[in-house]
Formats: sequence, structure tokens, C-alpha cells
Amino acid sequence: MNTLQAIILAIIEGITEFLPVSSTGHMIIASSFFGIEHDEFTKLFTIVIQLGAILSVVVLYFKRFFQSFDFYFKLFVAFIPAVVLGLLFSKKIDALLENPVTVAVSLLIGGILLLKVDDWFNNSHETEITYLKALKIGLFQCIAMIPGVSRSGATIVGGMSQKLTRTSAAEFSFFLAVPTMLGATVKKCYDFYKDGLVLTHDQINYLIIGNIVAFIVALLAIKTFIGFLSRRGFKLFGYYRIIAGIILLVIHFFIHPLTII
Repeated sequence: MNTLQAIILAIIEGITEFLPVSSTGHMIIASSFFGIEHDEFTKLFTIVIQLGAILSVVVLYFKRFFQSFDFYFKLFVAFIPAVVLGLLFSKKIDALLENPVTVAVSLLIGGILLLKVDDWFNNSHETEITYLKALKIGLFQCIAMIPGVSRSGATIVGGMSQKLTRTSAAEFSFFLAVPTMLGATVKKCYDFYKDGLVLTHDQINYLIIGNIVAFIVALLAIKTFIGFLSRRGFKLFGYYRIIAGIILLVIHFFIHPLTII
């Protein structure tokens, strides 16, 4: 990995992390195109730069994060299922992450489902999130442990299934990303150092640059996505996912086998 590749991957992360299109699928396409080495630092990089994207949520919704303790309890309730299943099935999840076909198929299936989401939940009109709704949204988030599903897509659809408006479901999805991605980052860093690995000076610089770029890009992506989603719904994202899934399959089976970072 070099500085330019780190910047491009961070741009991709910032754009796709909060969109229902799967940042993992896009990382595969980009890393395959650049021929980035499949090593432990690259895996660490793609997780840690999510911190930059997370900070954009905190900045954009700063007042919401300090409105009440009830808000934090609801986030905690929604976060619990991912913690439990993540600890129980971490090895199986890692195995799935190394299978590009799984990602491609998930993109395709998810795209088809997104084409119907607006029709299924066209009566969603509530804005209040109860503890039960938070728990159910957290269960939907667990589906995203399958690479290519999209964490934001799963949680937004989960929120709409609980009668929440598109905007309310999307915003809660962003809030839930903070503890979820922070937990994933801490665990990845712990595993990295537990294996006796040490970051080089260049690698530290890549992480700093990646987080800064992901933060700036995510700021723009979140605001744009909220406005687009409230007006247009999910269908465009559905078509996009289907195209991305087909591209992945074509590259993997007809050009050269993909390696997931």
C-alpha cells in the first residue's frame, strides 16, 4: 500500500460506510484493481479508518449525542446482539470475509431486496424509537455480519420494519454505527498487537491520512444520503448493488480470482 492507495480506499470508505451498498464489496474491487497485498496491516487499515467515518456522525449529530441517558441505553440495547454474535462466530465471520463469491451474492440479493423495500414499508411514519424497536434493529444489524450485506442497509431496513420513517431509521443506523464500529476497531487493534505485529512509521501515516480523508468524505456522504433517501428511497441503491455484484462475479470468474482485504 502507498499513500495514494490509502487515500483512495479512505474515500471509498467515507462514501460507502453509511450507504446501503456495502463498503466491503467496494473495497474488494478497489484493492483488486490496485493489486494491494493481502496482509494483516491492510485488514487493520480497512477497519481502523472507520473511526474517521464514525467521528463524522458525532460531529454532525453532536447535540443528539448529549440529549439524554435514555439515548445511550437504547444504543446499548441495539448494540448487544452484534457483540454476542460477533464473539460467538468471529472465526466463521472471518472465513466468510475471505470469500469474494459470498460478497458478490450478498450484493445481488441485497440489491433485489432494496428494490422492494419502499413498497413493503410505505406506511412507515413513526419517529420514536422504543427499547424493543432498538433491540429488533440490533438483530437486523447482525445480518450484516455476512460480508456484502451492508450494515447501514440492514439497520435502516430494520428500522423501517418497525414503522420508522426513512430519515429516522437512517439516523439511528448512523448512531448505532458509533459503538459498533468502535468495538470492531478496538478488537482488530487488539488482535493485531496480540499477534506480535508492530506498525511501521509509514503505516501509522497511512492510518492518520485514511482517518482524516474518511472523516471529510463521510461528512458529505451522510448529509447527501439523508436528503436523497427521504426524496427517492432505495431503488437506485438496489440497482447499483446488483451491478456491483455482477461486476465482482465477472472479475472473479472471468478475469482473475479476487483476494479480499
